[in-house]
Amino acid sequence: MLTGKNKTEKKASLTNAYKVGDKVSDFSLKNIDGEMVSMSDYADAEGFIVVFTCNTCPYSKMYEDRLKSLSAKYANDNWPLIAIQPNDPAVQPGDSYDEMVSYASAQGFNFPYLFDEGQKEYPKWGAARTPHVFIVEKTDDGNLLRYIGAADDNARDESKVTVNYVDKTIASIRAGETVDPDFTKAIGCTIKTK
Repeated sequence: MLTGKNKTEKKASLTNAYKVGDKVSDFSLKNIDGEMVSMSDYADAEGFIVVFTCNTCPYSKMYEDRLKSLSAKYANDNWPLIAIQPNDPAVQPGDSYDEMVSYASAQGFNFPYLFDEGQKEYPKWGAARTPHVFIVEKTDDGNLLRYIGAADDNARDESKVTVNYVDKTIASIRAGETVDPDFTKAIGCTIKTK
């Protein structure tokens, strides 16, 4: 857990994180297949569904099938889903890189599952929970953050979802409309850090 100065520094870094409307910088993170993955690898992408998630959080587990469905729906439609595991394995051993590889294989993940080694990426995005969703539109002027929050409005019961924020956001972007809402509260486990 964070205490004293480190806690203050981490909180300060999250307050300086990306906000809706900001341009986001690319990343290069190790995928479960050992290859490095960046947004720039997707030349034809219209945008990206970036999800901070992990192996161990019960909320992340609740969303696994939904993430696979979103990936299947949008991957061939130029909106790839990219998952990033932000937890420190020294604090949460079940989220080590080797455990990620095994877990993703067992669960049949159909999307890149990247390791935020050293926890350098999640503070830039302001990710605080797993899962935490960020929708990025690829524009001529760079990658623009258009939505931050939950994937939908019912973490516990997919059958009771009334609003799928990912679908709604992408539809609004494609229609040239304002994204509303562009921010919701992410529901899930806190990101584990020293």
